[in-house]
Amino acid sequence: MGKRLAIRGGLVVRPDGVSQGDLTIEDGIIAAIDGAGGSAGDSADIDAEGCWVLPGLVDLHCDAIEKEIEPRPNTLFPMEMAFLQFERKLAGHGITTMLHSLSLGVGLSLRGEHLVGEMIELIAAMRKERAMIRHGVHLRYEVSHLTGFELARRLLSEGLLDYLSLMDHAPGQGQYHRPGAFERYVMKNQGVGVDEVAAIVEELQERRSRVDWSKLKALTAQARAAGIAVASHDDDTAEAVERSLGFGATVSEFPLNLDTARFASAQGMGLCVGAPNIVRGGSHDGNLKASEAVREGVADILCSDYHPASLLHAIFCLESEGVPLHHAVNMATLNPAAALGREDTLGSLEIGKRADVIVVGKIRGIPVVRCTIVDGTVVHETRDMD
Repeated sequence: MGKRLAIRGGLVVRPDGVSQGDLTIEDGIIAAIDGAGGSAGDSADIDAEGCWVLPGLVDLHCDAIEKEIEPRPNTLFPMEMAFLQFERKLAGHGITTMLHSLSLGVGLSLRGEHLVGEMIELIAAMRKERAMIRHGVHLRYEVSHLTGFELARRLLSEGLLDYLSLMDHAPGQGQYHRPGAFERYVMKNQGVGVDEVAAIVEELQERRSRVDWSKLKALTAQARAAGIAVASHDDDTAEAVERSLGFGATVSEFPLNLDTARFASAQGMGLCVGAPNIVRGGSHDGNLKASEAVREGVADILCSDYHPASLLHAIFCLESEGVPLHHAVNMATLNPAAALGREDTLGSLEIGKRADVIVVGKIRGIPVVRCTIVDGTVVHETRDMD
């Protein structure tokens, strides 16, 4: 008899609704839901009474690993240590598939080519050797990073990337369209002075003037040929969306205003918004309020952006605002899995899919993960709610 695990008495969140029942896992696969499709037999039990049973969260965009490695400017910690401790946090947050967002270009946080390359190779090695959760790589390519093409091409050709997005963080562009916004961010984030940031701005603007857009199209074409989805970043106009579509982007991350979000959605793009924006009630930069895009029906993907703990919390925030729970859950599970082309195996509680499952209770109204299961194996469990 294979390995079995039964989750009893919880509110099971399926793609189309929520119902109380049992879920049975066999050999890493969902074998039965509420008795349909099989029998629990001599399964070990997890008591989920009073809790919700959700698919494991799928996070397309989170750059928090960079801060784990470099929590302060020029203060690096061993990558292995940072990775191993960080994945334990992720399991505790209910994230069972994490695409670590590593930025290639722009001197903000962990951005050196050698560090990015080393981190990506470490992630690849760790997921082969052992891992608590599913790890992948989202390469965020800065369009003005002129020296990064060969590294990006190599990473693609070696199968080390799972997702590719194009960014333009130059002053006056995207999220830094307001005068002085870029300078203020760099000075705060990197601890540099006025003269230093002026030199950074001058160099960045000079490099941006030499961007070879045909090379970028070749890069995104290579990704798409390998079955890797391409995303845009911080689209702020319909013209920016059209440019992103020209690169083959199928997801628009963090559009800056509702009109742009509507336009991107109308073009058939998935629309990704940040969970911290939902939890905090708005953008820290005064841009699009994510919950407004959800209410408008144009946002369909949630990511944790820079704060993994926000992803689960955002789901229940949306429910409190009138969004059906299964719809909010799909935004952080099934829809991002579909954006990656993995919806056949991940992202929802359906018979035959991989058993990535989380059991969620609440403490003082705050959702907290009681148990995280990946491929049918319990990787995180806490009894502080019993």
